[in-house]
Amino acid sequence: MKQPFLAAVPVLERLESAGFEAYFVGGSVRDYLLHKEINDVDIATSATPEEVKQIFDKTIDIGIEHGTLLVLYQNHSYEITTFRNEAEYEDFRRPKEVTFIRSLTEDLQRRDFTMNAIAMNKDGNLIDPFQGQLSIRNQVIQTVGKAADRFQEDALRMMRAVRFVSQLSFTIEEETLNALKNLVYLLENIAVERKQMEFEKLLSGANRKQAIQLILQTNIYIYLPGLAKHGESLKLLLEYKLDKLNKRELWALLLFCLKIEKTKIEGFLRDWRIPLKEIREIQLILYYLNKRLETSWSHYDLYAATKDIFISSERLYLVINGIEGNESIKEYVEMYDGLPIKERSEMDLTGTDLMDWFNKSGGPWVKELLFKVEQAILEGRVDNNKRIIKEWLMKCKHN
Repeated sequence: MKQPFLAAVPVLERLESAGFEAYFVGGSVRDYLLHKEINDVDIATSATPEEVKQIFDKTIDIGIEHGTLLVLYQNHSYEITTFRNEAEYEDFRRPKEVTFIRSLTEDLQRRDFTMNAIAMNKDGNLIDPFQGQLSIRNQVIQTVGKAADRFQEDALRMMRAVRFVSQLSFTIEEETLNALKNLVYLLENIAVERKQMEFEKLLSGANRKQAIQLILQTNIYIYLPGLAKHGESLKLLLEYKLDKLNKRELWALLLFCLKIEKTKIEGFLRDWRIPLKEIREIQLILYYLNKRLETSWSHYDLYAATKDIFISSERLYLVINGIEGNESIKEYVEMYDGLPIKERSEMDLTGTDLMDWFNKSGGPWVKELLFKVEQAILEGRVDNNKRIIKEWLMKCKHN
């Protein structure tokens, strides 16, 4: 056993010393068996939420109706959930009723996939009633019990299955895949925010191309915002090397493949519930990508785009053109680093200076002239020095 499990062992011991069972469960156990990095551990216990509160001094109710508390212990926080049974689901997402129980096996039985239904005690011993370790060894994604039952309980599990294909490079077991194909229409009941979270994780996985193929093969794409009529365009993503692209670059490439009109890009991303700040960044990346596909970067475009944006746009340019390596990125970063200014506030000139020099009141001319000076500085035609700028303006008779 390793961290962060070792740090959490005292939490299990506190629960056990009070007469209850306690285990590590879920994705952290799966990732431990896969030798992957583990960030957080989840704990399941036979203690009810009220009993957990009596054991630990500091707790926060984060989902107490479903038996989950956040326990603050020794400068760490842990989600602790009571063993539970779930009654009939509503909206194909949430159980109508939760019943607290004392049986670990029954608790594991309600989980989605066998690889996520493994528990581990404080000594590192595994409890695996549904052969999750076998699924991990065989690199198979299989539901606990009947796939149709699991997907009708929570339709988002269908997207989770495909997301795990991307992240783990596993394959979906035949019965599970067939149930997914037959019940995919249930995804229309799932909130966009949930779909977006799974889709972004899917796009970021090492095996994302296989996952995208599954999205097409199973018709999941029909139930994703703005994609129902773009099956053929989605296939274009499979033509590109995606492994070096970050999340916002992948969104920009998706939009490029879909050929979404410029005026409709914001609406498309809003339908996905993408935060406005990210929408603006994606729009900029796409704008400069389209410009880059027509011409090389100018000093002004590097400056106007800003470093992060032009690097993303150039990276997409290389991917779209099938160019290996990143020599052009290094070249443009060097060009950018050599710019005399990186933003307008660094100019040794203000609008007030211009109004004083030309003895004129403000107006559109001030903005236009600031822009001309900005370009001249970036292109090396004038130094970023107020006296030199004034002499240059008077000589050129800009007024």
